[in-house]
Amino acid sequence: MKKVVKFGGSSLASAAQFQKVGAIIREDYHRAYVVPSAPGKRFDGDTKVTDMLYDCYALAVADEDFSEKLNAIRARYDEIINGLSLDFSLDDEFQVIAENFSKKVGPDYAASRGEYLSGKVMAAYLGFTFVDPAETIRFTDNGEFDAETTQEIMSKRLSKYSNAVIPGFYGAMKNGRVKTFSRGGSDITGSIVAKAVRADVYENWTDVSGMLVADPRIVDNPKPIEYVTYKELRELAYMGATVLHEDAIFPVRQENIPINIRNTNVPEDPGTWIVGSTCQKSKYIITGIAGKKGFCSVNVEKDMMNSEVGFGRKVLQAFEDCGISFEHMPTGIDTLTVYVHQDDFVDKEQNVVSAIQRLAHPDMIDIEADLALIAVVGRGMKSQKGTAATIFKQLSARDVNVKMIDQGSSEQNIIIGVANRDFETAIKAIYNGFVKAK
Repeated sequence: MKKVVKFGGSSLASAAQFQKVGAIIREDYHRAYVVPSAPGKRFDGDTKVTDMLYDCYALAVADEDFSEKLNAIRARYDEIINGLSLDFSLDDEFQVIAENFSKKVGPDYAASRGEYLSGKVMAAYLGFTFVDPAETIRFTDNGEFDAETTQEIMSKRLSKYSNAVIPGFYGAMKNGRVKTFSRGGSDITGSIVAKAVRADVYENWTDVSGMLVADPRIVDNPKPIEYVTYKELRELAYMGATVLHEDAIFPVRQENIPINIRNTNVPEDPGTWIVGSTCQKSKYIITGIAGKKGFCSVNVEKDMMNSEVGFGRKVLQAFEDCGISFEHMPTGIDTLTVYVHQDDFVDKEQNVVSAIQRLAHPDMIDIEADLALIAVVGRGMKSQKGTAATIFKQLSARDVNVKMIDQGSSEQNIIIGVANRDFETAIKAIYNGFVKAK
């Protein structure tokens, strides 16, 4: 068995956290490939190393003295090295960094040094081989990730080592210029490595024990999710759940490699498994609830709309011509409603209205703002009687008016529209109806 293990910044913020990580890796020899992030905050009010690097590089770009800030970064790593009692030094690395900052080699290089230095320390601590992603993760000349070339290079390089540390967050273009991932960087690297070595499991270690059924900022102590499929996660992530970015899932999803979200500080917790498919039954009918505020609806009415060929296309063309994408489009016999992000729409609303009027000739156009969309997702909902009834019952009991309901053909999600002011109340109500009632 091969396991790729990625550790987030909070897991590597101090020597004590490094020791926790070391214990986790040594406890299971299958954890052969390690992807570290840059050290995060050690305490409230602390600064992440990546932010320190950005500040330091900004001084270099302004031709100001950056030595004090670079020494502060060095002190963070020396504190970790000394706390681990390592006979190891990063002096040569910091000399190179200082020279490259002076040459103003680029902000991506500056940002990537946090992971690079973490990887150096981690490799020394574990006795693993250090593999620089600048040599194994490739970006095209225009800055796009080159998955095919990366797979070829990474697979060939890692086949030589039974254990390795590969820093997250960055790679390089063909000319050697360092390039960082724009979103979910270290998570993406972990996924790339898992695919390259054909891992059996990709463990993503962070400071939470997996995914939760609902947002803990809204629902008190929500229950954890034990198993979630890629399809369910896609629905939840689309509506705001942020455990992993979609770009970090795609490489392992292609290979059907399961992801296990774990907590470095509570390693005995099983966490959440993200899988292609499973026979594991959810404890509840639903798997998760997620949502976003800040939508508006554009309601278009026209008699005999249902018999007019191309009416829907004409309405959507108005949005397309104005550069606005739509989220949902529930319809009736003589009505069609388009839900869009309010921020994208507000400055163009009259252009859209004029275009709809010109293209579709409706009888009426009505706009409603300050709406929220909530996704109720779960493989257990499929063919389950009474799911929508439970949702409506719970919302009605709390005097929440439903503006829209849209169920996907997969029967794994129901989208509900409510007023922004009812957003939190609605999520609590739905959660209580499916989870607390059990």
